[in-house]
Amino acid sequence: MAQFPDLFIFNSLTRKREKFEPLKPPHVGLYICGITPYDHCHIGHARCYVVFDVIRRTLERFGYRVMHIQNFTDVDDKIIARAKERGEDPSALASRYIEDYFRWMRQLNVRDAHQYPRVTEHIPDIIALIQRLMKAALAYAVNGDVYYKVRTFRSYGQLSGKSIEELRPGARVEVGTLKTDPLDFALWKKSKDDSEIAWDSPWGRGRPGWHIECSAMSMKYLGEDFDIHCGGQDLMFPHHENEIAQSCGATKKGFARVWLHNGFVNIDKQKMSKSLGNFFTVEEVLKQFDAIELRYFLLSQHYRSPIDFSDGELKVARTSWGRISAVLQLSHDLDRQLSGGQGSYSSKDVDDKKSLFYEALADDFNTPQALSHLHELATYFNVLQTKKILTPEAVRHIRATLQEMTETLGLESAQDAAWLTDELRSIADRREKARQVKDWKAADVLRQELREKGVLIEDTTYGWRLKKIH
Repeated sequence: MAQFPDLFIFNSLTRKREKFEPLKPPHVGLYICGITPYDHCHIGHARCYVVFDVIRRTLERFGYRVMHIQNFTDVDDKIIARAKERGEDPSALASRYIEDYFRWMRQLNVRDAHQYPRVTEHIPDIIALIQRLMKAALAYAVNGDVYYKVRTFRSYGQLSGKSIEELRPGARVEVGTLKTDPLDFALWKKSKDDSEIAWDSPWGRGRPGWHIECSAMSMKYLGEDFDIHCGGQDLMFPHHENEIAQSCGATKKGFARVWLHNGFVNIDKQKMSKSLGNFFTVEEVLKQFDAIELRYFLLSQHYRSPIDFSDGELKVARTSWGRISAVLQLSHDLDRQLSGGQGSYSSKDVDDKKSLFYEALADDFNTPQALSHLHELATYFNVLQTKKILTPEAVRHIRATLQEMTETLGLESAQDAAWLTDELRSIADRREKARQVKDWKAADVLRQELREKGVLIEDTTYGWRLKKIH
């Protein structure tokens, strides 16, 4: 870890940029709020899990041992309503959309969490936490429901930055008529009828409220104090505010020390959301763009800032990533073709750019700045190539550095150009031999064969170069 700069993170709880110091170094407990699986994953989900994947990758690159926990809210009002609409079992519907999540996030190169706890698998843990709150007189039961007493937690509103007088009830849970205070929120919800999914509890048949699940599951796997809690800005209030209240109220400890929130995806300068009907699914976008291009786009703005989604911006990302991808491919080809040579190459120039790359990530995970340093290194490679002073040593050093940087950003799935098969290389080699003997007709036939396979061939100082046609 000594070779990396100190890591500074903007903590949503304190609204300050703070030096990151884990509770039990080098171990880091990381909890990320997962999806409520009642529909297909959209671009807002993609941004959330891509940026937090980079945060995890950065922590691991800096030498930390990350324990990544991410839940699935697999029982919820929206799941139940959608299942009734379709005449489907709620559990089956939730499982289907969980598989949908894995399908698209793995295409976006989001690493799997170490554990994916589901609400339905942790009902005893949730009930035990509610009982703990009731024993501490922080919660009360009424007609089969259980509510948390918000005014008992003096720091309530710290995360959202509002005083308790400013706050109003309003969350994904239905406002109850029997609450003693309109700010109180549900920990346990009584079943409406026998057909609804429910579990036995000391307060009768019912199911958990939305907020209690994350407290129970995060503390089960990471402990009552852990390092980082992540989620979208839309979860800051009431979800994360309520998590803090019930968790700290029950344990008298700090719960998550650092809170990170990613910014919204905007369509026409308006937040994208299912409720507004202005959202795009990941599947829809990946019909027109490669997953690596979408990932690049999502990292092109700082994770705390809003990002404007459009075909135009994605095309810019495609072009930008294409420059990096082309250098990676060319470096791979030159590694095969160069056998010697001389040139004025300084490994320090490469290492300096690498250091700037990590300094950017150490500054609250500044991916736009990190990408700019990635491009600087790619440009440096092209300059050496243009001046014809590339050596095998330079090619391998720059290529290895580019690969390390792209892997840290999760862009590595395209770097080895999986589409660049042995068959394509063989065609390119045969075309090169035809050109060497001035058999232009055969060379043109092979060029056309590559084009029919969706590939362009370019001739460079150091040999052929293949480029995928989009």
